[in-house]
Amino acid sequence: MNRQFTRTGILFVLSAPSGAGKTTLCDALRQTPDFVYSVSCTTRTPRAGEIEGDDYHFLSEQDFLVRVEGGEFLEHAKVHEHYYGTLRAPIVSNLQSGVDVLIDVDIQGAAAIRSFDDDTIRRALCDVFIMPPDLDELRRRLTKRGTETPRQIESRIVTAAREMELWRDYRYTIISKSMEEDLLKFRNIMGAERYLSRRLALS
Repeated sequence: MNRQFTRTGILFVLSAPSGAGKTTLCDALRQTPDFVYSVSCTTRTPRAGEIEGDDYHFLSEQDFLVRVEGGEFLEHAKVHEHYYGTLRAPIVSNLQSGVDVLIDVDIQGAAAIRSFDDDTIRRALCDVFIMPPDLDELRRRLTKRGTETPRQIESRIVTAAREMELWRDYRYTIISKSMEEDLLKFRNIMGAERYLSRRLALS
């Protein structure tokens, strides 16, 4: 009888300061269906063009807090006056079925996932930080985006400077260049992780 290799799913966790290109990178990665993209929940209102169930699950604050009390979130936090969170059950189900999952979360969310007390999550975790070239470039990207006021941009810059100091907490760090370069680097990481011996089983 021929024996075959199988492997468990990998949880690719992607973090970056606001404006560093994380959303653009995730949009590019989602063009190829070789993993499941985890859609986060949020209590903020949708931005122009955002679609329920595709960009976020938009919840009322009351519904969100009920789910928190029920222990439904892998991670959750209040950021810039709104709640964000990742539902645990669909992620664990996919990982146990050998399906890779991609999730983009902030620094707090990544730290919560690292410390989450679940063997499936801990074995699957592969966290990646997108590092902006410098704060001036980050300010330029935020200004070009045109979704925040100058005061909000400066607030995000202050937050970003603090977050960028935590890059060593991640298994991988990508120094952001163009979207094409960032995409290639991330796919190289994905390929390497999929061939780790410890992720394989012979059946």
